[in-house]
Amino acid sequence: MPSKKYVQGMQEMRKHFGDAADQWIKVIHSIYPEFAKVKVEFPFGELYSRDVVDDRTRELCTVAALTVQGFALPELKVHMKGALNTGSSKAEILEIITQMIAYCGFPAATNSLSAAQEVFNEIE
Repeated sequence: MPSKKYVQGMQEMRKHFGDAADQWIKVIHSIYPEFAKVKVEFPFGELYSRDVVDDRTRELCTVAALTVQGFALPELKVHMKGALNTGSSKAEILEIITQMIAYCGFPAATNSLSAAQEVFNEIE
């Protein structure tokens, strides 16, 4: 039986990623169920479900953070879709990536820009 945080986390994930949330967690669960549990319960059941900032802001912050990391492109693509699903525009995502040049440099920002183009092409 899933915990309350897991159920809450999956509901939150579906708000951001739609049906893709279930598929994403199913893949992770098939590799290691405990990892899937933590991935749902902590960020989405605990952090994303807080009401201090709205979902759109959370996703834009996540896009910025993953851009600066420079190595999490699959995760970045998921959160770019989440940003679009929660009300951000393509222009806002591109502007966030552009601003991150100052914090991560051109290589990481360019990789994120390419990832954004892949996401935009996929959804069109």
